[in-house]
Amino acid sequence: MTDLDEFLASFDGEAGYLDWAAFGPLSPAVRSEVHADAELLGSGRRTGMDLVGEHVGEAREILAELLDSDAEQVVLQPSTTYGLMQALYGLAGGLMLSRAEFPSLTVTATRAADALGSIDLQWIEPADGFVTPEVVREALTDDTRALAVSLVDFRTGYRADLTALREVVGDRMLIVDAMQGFGAVSADYAAADVVCGNGYKWLRAGRGTGFAWFGERALERLAPVLSGWAGVDGDLPVDLVPQPAASAQAFSVSRPDSLAVARLASALRDVRDVGVERIDAELSERSRDVIFFADRYEVPVLTPREPERRAGIVTLAPAPQDVGPLAASLANHGITVTVRSGLIRVAPHVGTGADTLRLFGDALAAFSSARVW
Repeated sequence: MTDLDEFLASFDGEAGYLDWAAFGPLSPAVRSEVHADAELLGSGRRTGMDLVGEHVGEAREILAELLDSDAEQVVLQPSTTYGLMQALYGLAGGLMLSRAEFPSLTVTATRAADALGSIDLQWIEPADGFVTPEVVREALTDDTRALAVSLVDFRTGYRADLTALREVVGDRMLIVDAMQGFGAVSADYAAADVVCGNGYKWLRAGRGTGFAWFGERALERLAPVLSGWAGVDGDLPVDLVPQPAASAQAFSVSRPDSLAVARLASALRDVRDVGVERIDAELSERSRDVIFFADRYEVPVLTPREPERRAGIVTLAPAPQDVGPLAASLANHGITVTVRSGLIRVAPHVGTGADTLRLFGDALAAFSSARVW
């Protein structure tokens, strides 16, 4: 297992970055991998190209290890949304999801329902946006066939309880968008039937590094509607059209970008070696630090206070007249965050240092001192 201090030291960006929920600056290991593999692909040698191609198997194996599953159930995708499309377009029957979910779920589900006519969207609208077991239980009907939910809500930072959701939905499908949590927080992925994610945020692997995991129930019930030529067993299917593969490979369209996969494999190695549990514990402390400063300067926090119900996102909910001044103060102090729909999303990572937190505190102090009560 990698020393935690070594992992923390790999966060070598400038102070002030608190926007990991939007994009994760590439790690040193990923940047080194990119340069090395680009040279191999530029050599024109078959051995070099094959060496880079070996990252496909490596990435699938590490993903399976982190998901406590088998590599045959993992397929690489260009993005989280591609994986969700493979799952949602393969559904039939009632699909429950919150209107407040990220568009990767809401838009994809709507397009699938409109295109196929076999999906009945069952929208839920929890008052706080939290998809809790209680909310789902009250909304379930005999026609519900699947629940789609984010592991970590992009807007509020609420962390869903997958174990409890599984108990509520029973034998129905549980489809999870893990974009805002995979590799950063611990989760009971075995409770899910489909898990989709991407490496360009918390994994620090850059875009194009998506993946999807399909459990046994998903492989049995989902139709590989969007399966392409790469979704079959064996070699290139020439002069015939074989059946889709029996594994998760069926839910793929074409071969993955080998350079993107190399970045993903490199990032996954770092996470696996240090351990997700250790990362989760450290990230919880960074989130607590952000909440501490928000409380100190009386800025309302929308994110749950319980460590087990939050991840790396802390959402500030200032009064409408305070949003602009607070956002300006943060920017003036060199702090990068996301401001959207009257909310300010602050997203530290485990490597967020004391210098960044100090700048954040200074920005809130300056805002508070100028605030008119």
